[in-house]
Amino acid sequence: MLCIGLAAAIFSSRAWDPDRIIAAAARHGALAVQGARALQAAMAPVAGQAEAEQVVAVNMFYNRRMAFREDAQTWGQVDYWASPLEAMQRGSGDCEDFAISKYATLVALGVTHSKLRLVYVRALMGGPGGVVLPHMVLAYYPEPGADPLILDNLIHDVRPASGRPDLTPVFSFNAEGLWQGAGAVSAGNPLTRLSRWQEVLAKARQEGFL
Repeated sequence: MLCIGLAAAIFSSRAWDPDRIIAAAARHGALAVQGARALQAAMAPVAGQAEAEQVVAVNMFYNRRMAFREDAQTWGQVDYWASPLEAMQRGSGDCEDFAISKYATLVALGVTHSKLRLVYVRALMGGPGGVVLPHMVLAYYPEPGADPLILDNLIHDVRPASGRPDLTPVFSFNAEGLWQGAGAVSAGNPLTRLSRWQEVLAKARQEGFL
């Protein structure tokens, strides 16, 4: 995997604006509106609270709200990156869709992009001797260099990365850049190379999340 560097473009976060998100959901359909209203109800108690509480609430909401399905089942495509409201309208998503929805919702709540990274990992399924599969999770860094908390659709608990020996990180990215392993690199704009990420950021911003 080639190292890809920091992006020049940085997306500014918005204050939590559930009405704007619900209005955008109406353009997707009734299930998206239901999901947006459920999201509003779930986030209201934690809006303005400590980020650790928001992380747990967001992880729990999407893990309970969405069913896991491969893109071929949901979208009829091998690989499709859905926005939060697209995923709510379908009621399902794959690991990328879970991670993207959690990322966008935390940014909407006021968490900065610099504290969040979508992480491609190799996940050991079934314990020692099991199968290793590609997977994506969301990492939350309370401080630079801290052991991040992992938001994962495979388990409901939010655990530190050190408590997830089943996951081996390959590379990670956010709206500011892309990293290989734990180190930042500088060799181009990840938004131009990760075109699906660029597209889903634009969709999430139109929906009122970013």
